[in-house]
Amino acid sequence: MSPESRIYVAGHAGLVGSAFVRELERQGYRNILTRIRAELDLTDPHAVGRFFDDAAPEYVFLAAAKVGGIVANNTYPAEFIATNLGIQNNVISEARRCDVRRLLFLGSSCIYPRDCPQPIREEYLLTGPLEATNRPYAIAKIAGVETCWAYNRQYGTQYLAVMPTNLYGPGDNYDLQNSHVLPALIRKVHTAKVEGASEVTLWGTGTPRREFLYTDDLAQACVFLMNLPDAGFSALTAREDGQAPLVNIGCGEDLTILELAGLVRDAVGYTGTFTLDRSKPDGTPQKLLSIDRIAALGWRPRTTLEAGIALAYADYLRTSGAA
Repeated sequence: MSPESRIYVAGHAGLVGSAFVRELERQGYRNILTRIRAELDLTDPHAVGRFFDDAAPEYVFLAAAKVGGIVANNTYPAEFIATNLGIQNNVISEARRCDVRRLLFLGSSCIYPRDCPQPIREEYLLTGPLEATNRPYAIAKIAGVETCWAYNRQYGTQYLAVMPTNLYGPGDNYDLQNSHVLPALIRKVHTAKVEGASEVTLWGTGTPRREFLYTDDLAQACVFLMNLPDAGFSALTAREDGQAPLVNIGCGEDLTILELAGLVRDAVGYTGTFTLDRSKPDGTPQKLLSIDRIAALGWRPRTTLEAGIALAYADYLRTSGAA
């Protein structure tokens, strides 16, 4: 991508999309295309078609999606599958029609089987049952990977899917009903500190292991991938081994939910304890991604989990008015 390339970031107002915009601006890209939902409904194929005709993007970062934690996935499964299928089908098909040079599709580590070997390698896709609590969302994302792969095979497109681990960072969702575990912990622990509560209740057993990546590191990784030389990018989108055009992005390390809560407690400055509500679901026992594929290309994350949680807590205080 050149500094003048027309680069469309779908979902630029979200957690990941906003990180993409920050990283692109940091690297000097001057023609970043964005539209808020009121301007462009990505579930409307006609509106998406008009946008691609008018804006003529050369590169697309597809980060737009309906996302949420266990509660949201269990409560709105129909919306999670229908909305995500609609968004990705419309954007990918219009990218092909308008000859977009490269497209990066943002998936999720939940596409992998619930009980597959650890760390999770890209070739484990579709080798076992999914985690039931987020299956509709996962199936939509799997369909996105397959769509990229099908277009590459049939039309010779250059569409790459990336599978990030659990993400957090500036602009995260801290709503306790719809957020993921880390932002929910930040809010719960901060509230307990302010209210002087002696304990915070965690869902489940506290033993599931999770990996976390700061969103600005993910954005740097994705821009890095989109700037690979033609031969290197084609090796990922049209793999000689017959695998999907798929790259994991993570930090290569995980920890238990209880250990994560301890790091949040340290960042917030809370002195209370944690109790476990074992009646609540744990979700997948472990989700640690193998990052061998992207590491072999020369990329590694820069932000430690401790530093990232401190940055995320500062963002929560700033955006929520809780400081």
